[in-house]
This record gives sequence, C-alpha cells and structure tokens, in this order.
Amino acid sequence: MNARTAPSSAPRPDSRLKRLGRSLRAWVDSGPPDPDGLPADAGPQRVEWARILPFIVLHAGCLGVIWVGWSPVAVAVAGGLYLVRMFALTGLYHRYFSHRAFKTSRPMQFVFAILGNSAVQRGPLWWAAHHRKHHRHSDEPADVHSPVQHSFLWSHMGWVTSRANFATDIKQVPDLARYPELRFLDRFNIIVPLLLAFGLYGLGELLAATAPTLGTSGWQLVVWGFFISTTVLFHISVSINSVAHLVGRRRYPTHDDSRNNWWLAILTLGEGWHNNHHHYPAAMQQGHRWWEIDITAYVLRLLAAVGLIWDLKPVPERILAQRLQS
Repeated sequence: MNARTAPSSAPRPDSRLKRLGRSLRAWVDSGPPDPDGLPADAGPQRVEWARILPFIVLHAGCLGVIWVGWSPVAVAVAGGLYLVRMFALTGLYHRYFSHRAFKTSRPMQFVFAILGNSAVQRGPLWWAAHHRKHHRHSDEPADVHSPVQHSFLWSHMGWVTSRANFATDIKQVPDLARYPELRFLDRFNIIVPLLLAFGLYGLGELLAATAPTLGTSGWQLVVWGFFISTTVLFHISVSINSVAHLVGRRRYPTHDDSRNNWWLAILTLGEGWHNNHHHYPAAMQQGHRWWEIDITAYVLRLLAAVGLIWDLKPVPERILAQRLQS
C-alpha cells in the first residue's frame, strides 16, 4: 500500500462532527453507553468541552448577580434550596440509592430520585454507580476522584468533565436499573433542573407582580435560587471527594485515606464524618458519637417516625468498638 492509499490515523471531519453531535445531544439525553467506545484521544483525564458547556454556564450564571442584585427573599430561597437539595444528595442519592441504608415504597423512591435530581448532579443511577465504585476502589488507581491518585482539582471537579466518566455503569447498580422510571430520570436528567429553573422564574415574576415591596424578580430568583445555590451546593458536596480525603482526623484504620472533618460535616449535613462512613458504609448515620452532628440522620429518623421510610440500618456496637482512637 503506497502513501496515497494508506489510511490516516487522524479523525475524519465527519467523525468529529458526529462526536460533537453526540456531545450536544447528551445535554438533554444522556442516553445509553456510547456504542463506539471512547476515541483514542479521550483518556480518563481529557476534558470534553462541548459536553460540559452546561456545567460552565452554571458557574457563569452566578455572575448574573451583577445585573439582578439581591433581596432577602432571593437569598432565603437560595439558602432553602441549598439545604433541601443537600439533604437530597446526602440522605437520598447517597445513603439510600448508593448504600440502601433504609427502605421505602416505590412511589416514594421516585420522589426521592426527583429531589436528588434537582441538585443538578446527574441521575440517581449515574450518581450511585460512581459512588459504589468509589467505595470498592477508594484511593486506589481505579478511584476516579481520589486526591491521593490525582490532583486536588481533578478529584474535586475535573473528573466530572471527562468523557470516560459520562456514561452510567449499569453493572454497578442492577438493583436500581430494574426500575424503568429511574432509568428514564437517569437518561433525561436535565428535565427536573429545567423545571426548577422555570419554576423559580415564575415564582419571582409572581412575587414582583403581587408583592413588589419584596424587591425580587424572576431572573433574580433564577440567579440566586438556581445558579448560585446549585454552584455552592456542587462545590461543597464534592469537597467530600477531595478535602475529606486530605484534611481531618482518622478515627478508624480504613484501607483508604478518608478523614473526619467537623466543619464539612456542618456544611454537608453530616457527610463530613467521612472516615466513620468508610469504616461502615451501610449505616444510616455517619456520626458515631453523640457530639458528631449529623443532620441528615436526624431528618431520616423523622421520616421514619411518620412512616415514609423504615428499616434504618444503625452502626453495630461491634463496629464502634473497632476505633483507632477516641
């Protein structure tokens, strides 16, 4: 074969266009795993900019505060949505979908998935699949967001920008994948965030028309309640992946470098007791001492008291006795 007929290793223009099309389509339909596999130049730490443009817009949207200003109502909405959605991540995406630390009904399971999806951290299957794999390989080479294996920035947020981590690994979540409603929500995970943004705009416009003295508007509630609240929520929640494997105290001799961090526990409603959690991931609570504040566990107990969830898994006494230090 001569040079004229030899195939080129460079991607053809139509291949690049097809990849771009798949990336753009994935904004609204994450779809099944890519049948073509990863391109040769898409390593595990290669950012795919077209795919993550909405993620960039989310952060850039915070700058809208320059034009919309602020009001007590907007700040309160942002704070309230932060707390509700942080619980949705910690108590529902994490302790329920990832670890099955309690039981609930199928309708309530779907409600939990919707609440978790409103945090704009993809669908319940994707989230749980990544987290289960994290526990199997914590701080090992296969842990895609380990600050021990990668840089701090990559473990904090870089890993979500890599095409290698976009698809939902169904093999990790066969118990969840059998529910078509969860698979639908996982595939079209943009629907709930968009409804939240539109709802905030509508609420802001309604308040502007009916109670103008509140000083808010549709765009102000979108900027504060969606862009700012969601961005802060993202960075604080993913600090468990990065900061909680570098900064804090190790009570238990786990095989990884997980640590307890009291100020992260406050900000994340209990997730900062990360070394406790890695010592015994199946438990409903992560605070192992009375003084370890775990707001998520308190809310879960309240939900159990009113019958919405049941069979909460505690930390066994034999596990508590295996401490490295008090």
